[in-house]
Amino acid sequence: MSITIHYSVPTIALVSMQRIRAVGLLSGGLDSILAVKLMLDQGVEVVALNFKSPLWGDRRGRCKAAEVAAKLGIPLHVIELGDDHLRMIRKPKYGYGSGMNPCIDCKIFMFKKAKSFAKKIGAKFLFTGEVLGERPMSQHRKALELIEKDAGLEDKILRPLSAKLLTPTEAELKGWVDREKLLAIKGRSRKPQIALAKNMGIFDYPPPAGGCLLTEKEFAARLRDLFNHRHRVHMRDIALLKVGRHFRLGENKIIVGRDEVENKTLLGFDDGRLTYLEVPDCGSPVTVLQGRPMKKALIAAARLTARYSDAKGEKALVNYRRGAVSGKLAVERMLPEEISTLRISET
Repeated sequence: MSITIHYSVPTIALVSMQRIRAVGLLSGGLDSILAVKLMLDQGVEVVALNFKSPLWGDRRGRCKAAEVAAKLGIPLHVIELGDDHLRMIRKPKYGYGSGMNPCIDCKIFMFKKAKSFAKKIGAKFLFTGEVLGERPMSQHRKALELIEKDAGLEDKILRPLSAKLLTPTEAELKGWVDREKLLAIKGRSRKPQIALAKNMGIFDYPPPAGGCLLTEKEFAARLRDLFNHRHRVHMRDIALLKVGRHFRLGENKIIVGRDEVENKTLLGFDDGRLTYLEVPDCGSPVTVLQGRPMKKALIAAARLTARYSDAKGEKALVNYRRGAVSGKLAVERMLPEEISTLRISET
């Protein structure tokens, strides 16, 4: 299910009879900011649409779309992606990129939702900040055409930054926008966009970044491991992948916090079905054991907890609890060579 969040930056209820309304996909990055500005400069009534997911932004899920929309004076509609998005990621029709990133399928998925939203608010077309050739998997010409076709949006998606290099869209052919005022940017260099931003008086924008955790090798390995061991995966599971050191022992997953912030985050997932471990009376990570706490797994989790704690000596007393059940284990600290066999990493 997808959850929709509305931000009350100016209302979109009033439809202008003189202005053409369009939905702009706004990530908060420079390219999408420039695309919105180009449309506003042509008198288009822009409604921004942002897709939110724990897979995007930085590891703490921050995104600048709301701030950008407020500065530009446009309404923002946010769709929070849910478990249906995860099902697509698990079995993408067009495969993965360098990690677990199904970029083409993901674009199709979002454009279908954007299409429904545009119809609902009476928008004439969609536009994005995509630049031809900027991303190798999803922004070459054939990929753009494939995405439009599968999303049922052929000739309906305007890409203002590269429009002059692409086939004219309905918005251009019908005169809703002036093609001559659109651009012909291509490639991975950001110099043209930076120069354009300067000319437009835009200086506050985020630095370039991948933005998608699915492209990171470490995170991709964790997600692949999760898919291999869990039949049903939810957004809550994805949030856990972003925290701590991750280890696998059979059907048991062990997550060890790396600092105080991560320890608090892990404690926030306590639903009575997770086993928590910690070394008392010293600096200690919070460790989470997922799955049935079988003796072998519980001991391994305790040894890992001891290994990453500030406990002195080769042995440590580790407290554990699961719901109302608790106990103590005296264990030896796990050796580095043992740790490497359990760590979830790229294969």
